[in-house]
Amino acid sequence: EAKLEYPLFVKPSRAGSSFGVTKVESRDAKALADAVFEASKHDWRVLIEQGIDAREIECAVLAARDGEEPKASWPGEVVLDKREAGEDQFYDFDSKYMDSAASHVEVPANLPEETLQRVRNTALAAFKAADGRGLSRVDSFVTPEGHVMINEINTMPGFTPISMYPKAWEATGISYGDLITKLIEGVILD
Repeated sequence: EAKLEYPLFVKPSRAGSSFGVTKVESRDAKALADAVFEASKHDWRVLIEQGIDAREIECAVLAARDGEEPKASWPGEVVLDKREAGEDQFYDFDSKYMDSAASHVEVPANLPEETLQRVRNTALAAFKAADGRGLSRVDSFVTPEGHVMINEINTMPGFTPISMYPKAWEATGISYGDLITKLIEGVILD
């Protein structure tokens, strides 16, 4: 703990949808212990990550068929709408699934064109490095200086009509129905 700067994010290693994730704002042993306990309810392996000053930008990647060159969508961003004055909220489970007024999706993200292209290129490189196939969403951090860092590769992203993955493809020119067709054909025709 002594080497990490706050805020910290404490989360289960192998859970999704922000289950069990807690943001610890300042050095407080009880708050940190409570966060570790909460995360351990979802996975015995717990990650503690230092928060960084960056926006989280998500990019959908698709390579539905074996040997197909992966393609990247326009990157998008989940914008949190319900922030109290001075509150530094994060996109937690409740914001994702319980409160439809908590956020909205912007695709493409409000970033310079060259930064959007760097996010796309980084997402494609990550997908290829992981030997990706089918669908993934690559979540990156973009710093105020425009540096792009990979946060994670989500191999089973949300896929409802309001989820980022299909919305990113719709903004890139592939409808929800066509996206489903591509994925089904990728399994059946290979």
